[in-house]
Amino acid sequence: MNQETRLPRNGKEGALYGVIICSLTALFMTSLNTTLAVKDFNGDVAITILKTFPIMLVIAMILESVLIGRIAEKLAGKFTQPTDSFNAKMMFRILFTVIGMSACMTLIGNAVGNGFSSEIFRNWVTNWPRNFMIVLAAESLVIQPIARFAMVKLHASQDKKVEYA
Repeated sequence: MNQETRLPRNGKEGALYGVIICSLTALFMTSLNTTLAVKDFNGDVAITILKTFPIMLVIAMILESVLIGRIAEKLAGKFTQPTDSFNAKMMFRILFTVIGMSACMTLIGNAVGNGFSSEIFRNWVTNWPRNFMIVLAAESLVIQPIARFAMVKLHASQDKKVEYA
């Protein structure tokens, strides 16, 4: 049986895949947005990023697995055909996930960083388009390929163990 090696094959691998993607994205976007908000990068900003990152990671993992990922998967299915290439299917999945996650996380990140106020909605209108474009590029060009590479290596290791058994 010829299985796809670039994607998770079971729940444990799916969790690992999700942790890789959410960790890289949350760390990158937390760092970027914090640095842009204070217009500087120094030790205090680095500490703030390290304090905020775990909170944003947990929120992103829950939001992606419970809501956004499911919606993105359904939408990708509606916009692709079984005969479409792996890359076409992945790009639609990435697009829909990034739209939902960037919209939600821009709002949530602003609330975590600045507290709840009417200002977070005003900031969202200007910050979300920027965050969407940055995350779309990062996910498509760097983050997703890293996660798929990890899956390929994991599956190669598993297949090698099966061959020797």
